[in-house]
Amino acid sequence: MLKILVQSVFLDRNMALLQPFFSDKFLSQALYISRINSSPRRAIIINTKRTGTVAYLHQPPQKLYISGQAKKRGTNCHAVAEQVGGEVKQSGGSTEEAIKSVDDVVPYDWTEEWYPLYLTKNIPEDAPLGLTVFDKQLVLYRDGTGELRCFEDRCPHRLAKLSEGQLLDGRLECLYHGWQFEGDGRCVKIPQLPANASIPRSACAKKYKVIDSQGVVWVWMSHKTPPKPEKIPWFENFARPGFKDTSTIHELPYDHSILLENLMDPAHVPISHDRTDFTAKREDATALFFKLTERTGRGFAGWWGRESDQSTPNYVPNFLRFEAPCVLQNNREIIDKNGETHYFSGLFLCRPSGQGKSMLIVRFGSTRKLSGLMKIIPQWFLHQNSSKVFEQDMGFLSSQNEFLMKTKVPTKVLYLNLKSSDVWVAEYRRWMDRVGHGMPYYIGYSTISLPKVPAVIEQAPAGFVANLSASQPAKGGIGTMHAPNFANRYFRHVIHCPDCRTTVKAFEAWKNALSAVALVSTALAILASGKQWKALLLFSTSLCLVGIYACSTVIAMNTTNFVRTHRRA
Repeated sequence: MLKILVQSVFLDRNMALLQPFFSDKFLSQALYISRINSSPRRAIIINTKRTGTVAYLHQPPQKLYISGQAKKRGTNCHAVAEQVGGEVKQSGGSTEEAIKSVDDVVPYDWTEEWYPLYLTKNIPEDAPLGLTVFDKQLVLYRDGTGELRCFEDRCPHRLAKLSEGQLLDGRLECLYHGWQFEGDGRCVKIPQLPANASIPRSACAKKYKVIDSQGVVWVWMSHKTPPKPEKIPWFENFARPGFKDTSTIHELPYDHSILLENLMDPAHVPISHDRTDFTAKREDATALFFKLTERTGRGFAGWWGRESDQSTPNYVPNFLRFEAPCVLQNNREIIDKNGETHYFSGLFLCRPSGQGKSMLIVRFGSTRKLSGLMKIIPQWFLHQNSSKVFEQDMGFLSSQNEFLMKTKVPTKVLYLNLKSSDVWVAEYRRWMDRVGHGMPYYIGYSTISLPKVPAVIEQAPAGFVANLSASQPAKGGIGTMHAPNFANRYFRHVIHCPDCRTTVKAFEAWKNALSAVALVSTALAILASGKQWKALLLFSTSLCLVGIYACSTVIAMNTTNFVRTHRRA
């Protein structure tokens, strides 16, 4: 899942580049790379603004130094990684001590975190939006001034879902009995009250604090602890002049922990996503090396790459970082032959949206100007390719989710993790061992705590959607395109994406119009007496049929699941 079409366009797989998943709270807000031309040695200087960390890559000999200190919750980080003779070695006592010292349970409260709710640009202007974080149901909307508001998705009257309501003059109205709420949560209208009666003070919607940051809406889930805006992640590259990104939203029928470990798993890419884009080829599947350089109560980080690449001149391994509760980010900086620095970012925001469900915001972007075919490729084409990538793994992951829930056993017993492919997966599950006590439920490496109350999703049993997806992993959903289930691409992505919705509607309209024109021209061809007129009208019908086929193809690309060749009937 680490490579999709957008990424393949941006990144050259043959280049040995840094892939830092840096978190603002650990090392820096930004990573800057500049190249100094000196003979006979070349150097790459990496300077992080917040910590003063500097890294030098010299040739020859090949060495990568990372020095400085990054303080977080009393933890010092200082390390030197050397690559000599094709082997990556780790030195620096404080890093090793930090890795060993954070092995026990650490304080954690899932509510005292900011969770990514939605892409700001995708929030509808004329309707409330129902979303969830774990088992907490929320409603998000814009009031009459355009300000974002978020309430618990329950009317205080009789617990109807406010997200099923409507917006009237900037107020949120519950469509069960017509109660209306201002942006601060106050109920300002109850149609059933007598004329002289006052509205009860307790008739208020429960508010949640939301902040729009860099195109993403974040929600603070705690009502006991005041919101801490400084904990919202800041992604420096997204604020750079000229930075443009392709962002998509996907609802997925498996737990967010399954999603995160999938995104941390580079070993599956060549096999599961073979030829989805030109960077994924099954013949490239090989042994990987991993080097953990940091482990804290907030996550972990480290280097990884293909074992066979370690002997490559100037080789620098990839760098991955996971930051609680649900952020993976990847920043790259490349200096072209003209000396211009280009900034690239890949960002995965994985929100837990209930038992057996998750919502993923994927953002790939760059300051480099688009060239060639990228200038004319429409957004919907990139989005459908992204959906294809998730569908290639959906059957595996949803059935994995079901099995873990049924067996009720930690992954240490069930997984056969390999040191040459699964280090990050094991490390993520160990992190859940340390913080799981502060989550509603979790499956760790050595411990487990399953939900005490089964999920109720519109009266459906827990895991119902995931079970359907697992039984038909390559199918396009049940019933029609608009069937409301998460095995269906239309409901996993299109309904959350204005671009794709507009595309589907536009091509459906063109298809209907061309169908009508084809029928008329065919009828006229039958009635026409002259051969030239018959030929002209039949040619017109043929052009309409070609257009109908093209429209049907585009609609299918946006709404039909990917099906592997060996599974097609």
